Amino acid sequence: MADFHQGGPITTLHRILDRNPEELAYEMNAFARQRRQTLILPCLYSELETPAMTTIVEGLKQATYIDQIVVGLDRADAQQYLHAREFFKDLPQHVRILWNDGPRLRSVHDRLNENNLARYEPGKGRNVWYCLGYTLASGRSSVIGIHDCDIATYTPDLPAKLMYPIANPAFNFAFAKGYYARVANGTLKGRVCRLFVTPLIRALKQVVGKTDFLNYLDCFRYALSGEMAIRTDVAYGLRVASDWGLEVSMLSEMYRNHTVHRLAQVDIADIYDHKHREFDPAQKDDGLSRMASDIAKSLFRKLATQGTVFTPETFRTLKATYYRAALDLIEQYRADALFNGLKINRDEEENCVEVLSEVIISAGQHYLENPLESPFIPSWQRVESAMGDIFEQLSAAVEDDLNDMDIGKV
Repeated sequence: MADFHQGGPITTLHRILDRNPEELAYEMNAFARQRRQTLILPCLYSELETPAMTTIVEGLKQATYIDQIVVGLDRADAQQYLHAREFFKDLPQHVRILWNDGPRLRSVHDRLNENNLARYEPGKGRNVWYCLGYTLASGRSSVIGIHDCDIATYTPDLPAKLMYPIANPAFNFAFAKGYYARVANGTLKGRVCRLFVTPLIRALKQVVGKTDFLNYLDCFRYALSGEMAIRTDVAYGLRVASDWGLEVSMLSEMYRNHTVHRLAQVDIADIYDHKHREFDPAQKDDGLSRMASDIAKSLFRKLATQGTVFTPETFRTLKATYYRAALDLIEQYRADALFNGLKINRDEEENCVEVLSEVIISAGQHYLENPLESPFIPSWQRVESAMGDIFEQLSAAVEDDLNDMDIGKV
């Protein structure tokens, strides 16, 4: 059970009691009469072959309050796209699959690229961006939920808890972020958030000052959560990062465009476990180091727009401050783990922090050499202003793929 502590301007919705899932679904169906709901599932084809995805689909069959499900399918050939159509066909919702590697959506992407309105780098950020675009084009909902497709501990009431703050007409929230405890195999997970993002934010507060933005980020219990809900009209003006800075950049965008009192975080699971990225100190351009680097650069760019001046000396000081903050947190995590009967490998945790501290220097150097670099994909508001028929093109590509009976035939 959670407490009821409110740690700042971001409203925290705790799971103080275990609500009856049927009662929660009944409320969500009532809300849906005023605020129709779409759920976005950004996924790789390989995730369709996992037990987690099968569990998710079975759970969504019970989510009758969801009007539409939009699946963003990456890394799929024609036969795999056909399998995806079959995989999702029994869902009761209006289901549309964006075959991102298919010729029709690639053609749309080429037209966007000709106008400097898209990025070629594939990834979750670009996948989510296209799914948001299709959802806007469909005009079927005023509430959008997004969650990952590798959740091993998925429960049927997870999307209801996630979208409740946005779907409830009694609330005026524009954005809600899911949070949870990351535990698997008897040990704490979530290392990038625990061992990098949290101590880095707190180190930045010491080095550059306790800005409102850093205090805002520090309010979130799990800033890297891939689970979020947003009002559709808010999504129209949202820029999305194409790299691993996606989650932090979305928090930055919400801070830039909206008052913090319209933002919330919601407890959506007792325990949350999904696919883990292995920590390998030798992998400088992949794995956790790549993720941490993209997140750090996203934070540096945001602070620079607010007037922070970075120098090589700043990053050296930040590295030392981060290292001390991370080691202090490891001691706290160790106590918390032991209290809950969990294992924690302190040597591995400290080794991870040593590698991540070097990421601060390399990410800082990259920022200094490329101060104007931006991973953001433009908002759909900007895209539509440049290409007035883009939503029609996007919708037509998705519908034509769905109705094409010759896909995959040689």
